[in-house]
Amino acid sequence: MIVTYIIVGVVLILAMWVLTAYNGLVTLRNRVREAWSQIDVQLKRRSSLIPNLVETVKGYATHEKEVFENVTKARSVLMGAQSLGEKAKANDQLSGALKSLFAVAEAYPQLRASENFKELQEEISDTETKVAASRQFYNTNVLDLNNTIETMPSAIIANMFGFKKEEFFKATEEEKADIKVQF
Repeated sequence: MIVTYIIVGVVLILAMWVLTAYNGLVTLRNRVREAWSQIDVQLKRRSSLIPNLVETVKGYATHEKEVFENVTKARSVLMGAQSLGEKAKANDQLSGALKSLFAVAEAYPQLRASENFKELQEEISDTETKVAASRQFYNTNVLDLNNTIETMPSAIIANMFGFKKEEFFKATEEEKADIKVQF
């Protein structure tokens, strides 16, 4: 009789542990998904601002057609990207195109003085800051999930229920490059 109670107790404790570990993994996976959705929101916000920025610059720099085409193309690629890797690559492409657009804007003092341009530039800068913060938040949640999936004893539950490691949102080589400052 006592042996039966001990076996039932051990089984209940084991079942509670499995349930708790599973729920913890689900929570971490959902945090990663939520963090990714925050990156997605900021990328969409930036994409929404870009047509206004391009139109503002176009009014001043009508002969810079290639720059406008590159920004528009990069924005389209970002809007059509589906996977994390595709979105990260498209985001990097768009960032490079925006740098070219801002470089063109530097050649037009009257454009830089335009309130509309300044406002759009500040909005995009603010969005870039939010994207960076969202990426950091996402990577923190990915780290927590991946650590839980890889460490014992939760690795057993993760394997049993098919939990997979997530990819980190990484900086590109262009983002890692040194910035030249010239006076």
